[in-house]
Amino acid sequence: MDIVLSIVGVVKRFGGVTVLKGVSLSVAKGSIVSLLGPNGSGKTTLLRIVAGVLRPSSGEVVFRGGLMSYLPQELGLFKELSGWDNILFYARLYGLDKGYVLKRGKELLEKLELLNYAKAPVAKYSGGMARKLSLAIALLPDADLYVLDEPTTGLDPSSRHSVWELIEELKRSGKSVLLSTHYMEEAERLSDYVYLIHKGSIVAEGTVEELKKRYAPRTAIELHLYGDAKKAVGILKERGFDAYAYGDAVAKVYSASPREEVPKLISALYESGVYVKLLNIAEPTLEDVFIRLTGERLGE
Repeated sequence: MDIVLSIVGVVKRFGGVTVLKGVSLSVAKGSIVSLLGPNGSGKTTLLRIVAGVLRPSSGEVVFRGGLMSYLPQELGLFKELSGWDNILFYARLYGLDKGYVLKRGKELLEKLELLNYAKAPVAKYSGGMARKLSLAIALLPDADLYVLDEPTTGLDPSSRHSVWELIEELKRSGKSVLLSTHYMEEAERLSDYVYLIHKGSIVAEGTVEELKKRYAPRTAIELHLYGDAKKAVGILKERGFDAYAYGDAVAKVYSASPREEVPKLISALYESGVYVKLLNIAEPTLEDVFIRLTGERLGE
């Protein structure tokens, strides 16, 4: 397996605060690797280090490719310029051939539904449009590795799927992608390999199926409650259920035998004055894995 990016024991401190605590990961050539975790977990700091924007306090980052392209969370756009002029500006920084830029730029703007707005000043763009333009700029060069920090944040579902298709195209063309996200469905759809990060540390890693098999039971029972989820979880834990709060009025119970346990847990809650509004039984997700490992939701 050819490794295009290797990160070993990276630590980052800001004053007395340690944001990254010995993070190690690798990206294989032609693969999509996701760094999945909630906001504030250290994802952006790590990607800034990979891109050379920040220096690590200690540890090693080795890039074994010719060109890396980086999409930061911040929109580095010139608002007084048109979308197309922004593309041309960054294309010159990359030293790209004009013919290539005209073809690739038009292709990206079309796929991101921005072509009709290419001549409009960025100042008139919505937040989602500006985000898509930034992504188009990041995907413009023919890079060996694309480092994408929360590429679909702030996008509507249709635009998000368009971005996913573009990222999948990169993989099909043999490119490597390292992306950070707090969207479980994004990581599940795109990733060849996932690193779960929490409070500056990698808490688990593997393929999506490996993580589910290793850390999550076969099914999750989701309970929408008339009442406080934390109270319900306390009651269920006392009765031996593997229960976790999932928001203010939702609890999840992980079970290997849901048919047997559903009547028991409903009875336990009813006897304690907590009533179930809606019950769903579903296969576990990466978010279920994250909750079991950390006790927190990805969105927290």
